[in-house]
Amino acid sequence: MVDLKYIGHSAVEIKTKDTSILVDPYVSVNPNYDYTKIEKLSDIFLTHGHGDHLGEAIEIAKKKKATITAVFELAKYCEEQKCKTRDVGLGSWINYEWGRAVFLPAFHSSSLPDGGYAGCAASILFDVEGVRIYHAGDTCLNSEMKIVKELYRPNIALLPIGGTYTMDVEHAAVAAQWIGAQTVIPIHYGTFPSIQADLQKFAQLVQIQNTNCCILNPDEIKQ
Repeated sequence: MVDLKYIGHSAVEIKTKDTSILVDPYVSVNPNYDYTKIEKLSDIFLTHGHGDHLGEAIEIAKKKKATITAVFELAKYCEEQKCKTRDVGLGSWINYEWGRAVFLPAFHSSSLPDGGYAGCAASILFDVEGVRIYHAGDTCLNSEMKIVKELYRPNIALLPIGGTYTMDVEHAAVAAQWIGAQTVIPIHYGTFPSIQADLQKFAQLVQIQNTNCCILNPDEIKQ
């Protein structure tokens, strides 16, 4: 059984029967979350290199002996920080003991902490124990999302709704329709003044499409 935990901002923990996976682990955003309590952490995934997505990935990977998977340039940066890495490009299934993942397009910038080029930004589709989870990363609304529905048919979609740097509520509601997941979870909102969002408006727009909007409160996280 797959358990999905929204840590805050864009950080997510996916727990499978045998291990856990972290995506964009900016975990310091949530004082209630303690990654050291994860029994087994095998993999960390990064959608791009910005600090609010790279987060504490380097520290966590070293302490938990986890592998970081990211687009080539970002993976090489993490390797230089003495982390175990797996570098990828877009568009190919990557196999893991717990399932598989494919990096897909996202429309956003990406840079390293030193300002260097971190490769292209990505979204990630996870296929875990029969459940398909789409993490959109940071992105605008784009027609590639229609292909996500056509090819992958995700069960769950995590979509940024904060605006300014990503989709806002109205655009994310259209994205939900294009992606076609049964359940949509809003992410990347409320962390900073520039990305405040109307959660209730988003839920109403999504539910008009007969899609379940699941609003997860990171403040209620339990470990």
